Amino acid sequence: MKIKLLFTSLLLVAAQFAAKSQSFNNFPVTTQKPPLHGKHWMGITGKPLAATAGAMIFSKGGNAIDASCAMLAATCTMWDVLSWGGETQALIYNPKTKKVIAINAMGVAPTGATAEFYKNKGMKYPPEYGPLAATTPGTPGGLMTMLAEYGTMSLKEVLAPAMQMAEGYPIEGQTANMIEREKAEIKKWPYSTKVFLPHLGKPREAPDAGEIFVQKDLLATLQKLVDTEQQTLKKGKTRKEAIYAAYDRFYKGDIAKEIARGTQEQGGLITEQDMANWKVKIEEPLMTTYKGIEVYKMQQWTQGPVMLQALNMLENFDLKSMGYNSSRYVHTLYQIMNLAFADRDFYYGDPAFAPEEPMKGLLSKEYAKERIKQINWEKNDAKIMPGDPYPFEGKKNPYTDQIKTWGNFHASTNRNDNGPSDEFMKEFTAGTTSVEAADEEGWVVSITPSGGWVPACIAGNTGVGLSQRMQSFVLDAKENPFNVVEPGKRPRVTLTPSLAMKDGKPFLSFAKQAGDEQDQLLLQFFLNIVEFGMTVQESTEAPSFKTLQMYGSFGIHEKMPGGLILNQAMPDWSRKELAQMGYKLSYQPRTSGPINAIYFDWQHGSFWGGSSNHGEDYGFGW
Repeated sequence: MKIKLLFTSLLLVAAQFAAKSQSFNNFPVTTQKPPLHGKHWMGITGKPLAATAGAMIFSKGGNAIDASCAMLAATCTMWDVLSWGGETQALIYNPKTKKVIAINAMGVAPTGATAEFYKNKGMKYPPEYGPLAATTPGTPGGLMTMLAEYGTMSLKEVLAPAMQMAEGYPIEGQTANMIEREKAEIKKWPYSTKVFLPHLGKPREAPDAGEIFVQKDLLATLQKLVDTEQQTLKKGKTRKEAIYAAYDRFYKGDIAKEIARGTQEQGGLITEQDMANWKVKIEEPLMTTYKGIEVYKMQQWTQGPVMLQALNMLENFDLKSMGYNSSRYVHTLYQIMNLAFADRDFYYGDPAFAPEEPMKGLLSKEYAKERIKQINWEKNDAKIMPGDPYPFEGKKNPYTDQIKTWGNFHASTNRNDNGPSDEFMKEFTAGTTSVEAADEEGWVVSITPSGGWVPACIAGNTGVGLSQRMQSFVLDAKENPFNVVEPGKRPRVTLTPSLAMKDGKPFLSFAKQAGDEQDQLLLQFFLNIVEFGMTVQESTEAPSFKTLQMYGSFGIHEKMPGGLILNQAMPDWSRKELAQMGYKLSYQPRTSGPINAIYFDWQHGSFWGGSSNHGEDYGFGW
């Protein structure tokens, strides 16, 4: 058995990864995409045109904050599985303070959005689409706050690329075809129909690939923000004050009024007061150490702490000796991720609302050691339950009896004979893009924005597509007492930017799209570099695996106990060993991303960028 596992490991490593470490050897390039290199700056995001927007800002002297805001604005304008009415989560390393801070620009449940409201409509969860799926818009506030607090340029300069695109840009086939596929849902909403379906009544009602896609209402909204900023500057106010004046117009002025009106007209709940009450939060991120490396994540209103919990458990194992992607390695990570995800599914929620999440216990090294005692090393445990972190805070768990019956609450699994259904995977990987940026001054940005993906409900005549993140709430405390919907509350989301520090300096900035996949694949990406010595590009392309055993955060919140997606390159004997351990196997040709990442080469004073070899993610460096 040990010989077979070792051979499996050596075969996979030798076949796919020539490099020994990130220390820049002279082996031939083995990746399908070349790594990015830069000395002065680097920017990577989900669309080539949006990456170009970042490069334009860098070339004009902007810093990483300015460029990341430009890329964020461009991706929203291009509907890269998000829109202007969605949400933004960011980690920023500030070289002046030497600290990592978190930007919480997640919208909140609007007035009237109670569990009883949705239950009375016959729903088990808030809906996937439409105005009743919408939290208040967060991305505009997040962008303007980042720019005002940490950027150097004006809103007019940073929004210029996105405004040019709103005037009209050649739409990509991926987005154009998505619009065509989702046109039945789009037609439920009159303002969405006007924007997305320029050929209404024809066989193809969506734009063609390469057609100039025009968004007049969105352009007018962005112009209002810029006009307000410029008028405020003329009054002698500072750059920051002018940007916040634009912020106020979006959330308290005529734009907010039209968003509320247009949402309510279509059956939604968002009010003008909801818009005015919402604020961006600048927070302390959560952090753990893994072999001396500090890994930062957003707070527990995201799923980010899952990766921190997993690293705490994995630190107790010699992963390298198991062999990369051996059946033993896969089994170890799978079981540990499931332990962490079970905790996520029960304990995570908005810390601004009671009850208080037991994060001190969940992130303690001692809890991690106790948790791994539950692992069955011979078989998959399809009935992994949430743990008990309260004793590690000196408290008694008030939910002990509830946890005993927790697994009986959820929806049945969704699987056909060929693996997870298309609908299951669509919900499991819903939404999101990523933005990564760094500059020679030392600013580092990692963003995972999302919300308002096609088919989005557009709010009135603003051109702003509303978020669909309400569906990540639950309606019954038996499922998760920390994530029950309430007005003003943020849902527990999948969005999870990542930033790692080593020896007091930035080490990695990394993020990915695709819903519940995010932290499990980011974890493997991180281990690829730290444990197996891959370069950042190799790690973005490396064959990963995916657990489907956590409850999904979208749709009807299903899970598939024992569900394991492997890369097609996995050898037959490893497949057989994993099947014998109780896993329900399915396969994909590419399993690693899309991941975008920046590695900091302090030995040579440069950046290395990586972007997965599928999807439209792209970047530039200089």
